[in-house]
Amino acid sequence: MSVAEDEVSNEATETVTETLPIVGMHCANCASTIQRVLTRKVDGVLSAEVSFASERAVVVYDPKRTSHEEIVSAIRRVGYGVVEAQDQEEEQDAEKTAREAEIRDQQRRFLVGVVLSAPLLAFSMLRDFGLLGAWSHAVWANLLMWALATPVQFYTAWDYYGGALKALRNGAANMDVLIVLGTSAAYFYSAAVTLALAIGTTALGEYVYFETAAVIITLIKLGKLLEARAKGRASAAIKRLMQLRAKTARVLRDGKELIIPADQVQIGDLVLVRPGETIPVDGVVREGHSAVDESMLTGESLPVEKAPGDPVTGGTLNQQGMLQVEAARVGKETALAQIIRLVEEAQASKAPIQRLADQVSAVFVPAVMLVAVVTFFLWWFAVGAGFTPAFLRLIAVLVIACPCALGLATPTAIMVGMGKGAENGILFKSSEALERLHHVTAIVLDKTGTITRGKPEVTDLVPVPGRSEEELLRWAASAERASEHPLALAVVRRAEEEGIAVAPVEEFQAVAGFGLIAQVEGRRVLIGKEALMRREGVPVERMAKEAQALEAQAKTVMWVAVNKEPLGLIAVADTIKEESPEAIREMHRMGLHVAMITGDREATARAIADQVGVDRVLAEVLPDQKAAEVKRLQEEGYRVAMVGDGINDAPALAQADVGIAIGTGTDVALETAQVALMRGDLRGVPQAIRLSKATMRIIKQNLFWAFAYNTALIPVAAGALAWAEALPKILRELHPILAAAAMAFSSVSVVTNSLRLRRVRIQ
Repeated sequence: MSVAEDEVSNEATETVTETLPIVGMHCANCASTIQRVLTRKVDGVLSAEVSFASERAVVVYDPKRTSHEEIVSAIRRVGYGVVEAQDQEEEQDAEKTAREAEIRDQQRRFLVGVVLSAPLLAFSMLRDFGLLGAWSHAVWANLLMWALATPVQFYTAWDYYGGALKALRNGAANMDVLIVLGTSAAYFYSAAVTLALAIGTTALGEYVYFETAAVIITLIKLGKLLEARAKGRASAAIKRLMQLRAKTARVLRDGKELIIPADQVQIGDLVLVRPGETIPVDGVVREGHSAVDESMLTGESLPVEKAPGDPVTGGTLNQQGMLQVEAARVGKETALAQIIRLVEEAQASKAPIQRLADQVSAVFVPAVMLVAVVTFFLWWFAVGAGFTPAFLRLIAVLVIACPCALGLATPTAIMVGMGKGAENGILFKSSEALERLHHVTAIVLDKTGTITRGKPEVTDLVPVPGRSEEELLRWAASAERASEHPLALAVVRRAEEEGIAVAPVEEFQAVAGFGLIAQVEGRRVLIGKEALMRREGVPVERMAKEAQALEAQAKTVMWVAVNKEPLGLIAVADTIKEESPEAIREMHRMGLHVAMITGDREATARAIADQVGVDRVLAEVLPDQKAAEVKRLQEEGYRVAMVGDGINDAPALAQADVGIAIGTGTDVALETAQVALMRGDLRGVPQAIRLSKATMRIIKQNLFWAFAYNTALIPVAAGALAWAEALPKILRELHPILAAAAMAFSSVSVVTNSLRLRRVRIQ
């Protein structure tokens, strides 16, 4: 099966998304070939994104019209391989083995090239400097060079011949075509000269260029090896995520402790996790207390305390105590597995900025071939420079061109950027989202659960004179313990935190819209609104000013009375997260317009807004009206990012230029927004924007240098500077070997520049 498979169903259609590891691609044109074949020739494939940088294809298809096997077969028919296995773990190992075998094969070919090209180059240099005397053009000398060059041409470069044949057979032209044309021209012309000299004629000339073909191939092979290693570092983040998965799990079954493969854990199993072990499943702690390191999933450096009832995520590290965890999600359903799938699919997707590079690459190779032919005839006939200079310039033009640099410019930066984001708890679900985020000029923040904690907490205890806070809290918590109202839960939770023992409830009555009446230790306890107190004859004048002051702070005030005597006030509010003001200040430093949107009344919203410092308050907005508010900001000229919980705010997230879901590691992978923050921490928003800006800066640098390289060096190779006597000879007469060296290292420079993103500070 594929690395990941996600089924999406609705009444109209059912689609399957698969991520397939591809082997055998040599350049971006190979990826374009596979993509074109899948989308045009396989009935039922709805979309396909193939990335040369990540060496993966993300295919969406209709299972009623095609199948996994047909898709794999189509890829193999055009000459490329697909890594397959029964499960993720096995497939990861199989892919690693295939990649390593491919690199070892390339290393062997490169070593053959070095061993045979070195004496060829040395012999050629001695000949050019006249140090071989009469042997310089002896038949036996040419035959020796031919013998040394042949294994390089047809062993070291054999995969280029195969790649060129695949491309031409599929109606395309890629980098392999240029390499094969340039080196074959030098090799076969030299072979023809050698045979002509052997029969005693100099009609084809006396010079051979076996060393040119051999050294070009060897240099290009070196460049591809360095490129492969650099690409491996670019995908290091996703590999580290994969390595987080536990291979085994310790489960309790029938009273026995068993060690089984992690993929065999079933929902409901009790899993034992010892200190220092990786948690193998998503689940809930049933027994034990510990601190868990969640840094690789959330970017949070501090360990998180876990106790019975707390959720844990597979792939995190148990640091201290023994935990007994009830499995809730296993295998490919775990948050880690889905995060890996999301990152893989996102890395394989194409950013809008890549379209220009793709359009250029599509016509690049035919254009280079045309330029090479025109160059040859211009220098031979129009300029009258002779066959040899014209021939060398033709080869130089063919090998200097590097469509790979253009093809790698965007996807390598996307891979590294998304990998860095995943390591910091920021998931970009497409490369388009990563690109669009850096254009954002306004941020709309949902209040509940985004700026605030999303659950009410006791903020103030105000007893009447002569009474204590502890007494007030004890009577209130005792009565509220029988209620399931969020405000009641907040009061009970505060009593538990302070270690206050509550008394049993003897009678309980909820008064809809007002509060509750309970019997505790033989006394009648009233908790609720001021209206309940007045209705029950409790005097409220003593605490009226305090109540008004608390309500002015957007807090919900609960009156507490015992046997018709006022005991005090308890204020409850949805408290602001500690990091929210800092995050909003950072957004302002970035020049962003920050708005808060909420269904709360204006006074409550203003109180929160004053504390965190937003620029605009959108209050009393119903959930189905949030999208209209986002649209209104867009009509004002802002590019808007909407930050919400990803569920209740779905319409607004969809309307925004970029939707950002803020949540926790256990549910964030399932959110529908374009960007997901695995921590409930607003500081992730400016971090994501900084990462987007840094990634786009690197992409633009890559594209500039890739375009500049080809724009500048192809004319140089064609001889545009031949008459500029003031310039060094190396520029005026660019030898094909130097052209090959420049071509080989251009792709490496692009990938290396992308790797700088790994060191960018976003926090």
